[in-house]
Amino acid sequence: MSGTDSNGNDTSGEERPWRAINPPEMADPVGYSNAIESIGGRRITIAGQVDMQKDGSIAHPGDLLKQADGAFANIAHVLAAAGAKPEHLVRMRVFVTDVKAYKALGREIGRAYRKHFGTWFPAMSLFEIACLYDDDALIEVETEAVVPD
Repeated sequence: MSGTDSNGNDTSGEERPWRAINPPEMADPVGYSNAIESIGGRRITIAGQVDMQKDGSIAHPGDLLKQADGAFANIAHVLAAAGAKPEHLVRMRVFVTDVKAYKALGREIGRAYRKHFGTWFPAMSLFEIACLYDDDALIEVETEAVVPD
């Protein structure tokens, strides 16, 4: 999963149906890529994932870090079921009910992210919203992946 230089160029030797675009004129991105260009491949769009258990309930009410870990785990399950790998992620949108709380847990959330996805960081955005569909949810993560043909 590692294997990109500071401009997002693939250095792992693995063929990928996308390339990261991180212009040298811009600040080096940390924890995201500025843009991803899809080059062929099979696109997978993953619905927003929360820390939901099989029974439909939120696993860790009130715990943003555990909810982030659970949402990432659910994305990893969907990727695997679709025959995709974490390094195939090209887009991630993170919706939280409290950006300040998210920033305060940034390092820990980063560790949870790397546990499931390694050190590849797709194009990412973070949004604070008033609420999520489930009242106990504090974070929802929506992703897209491009898988080689």
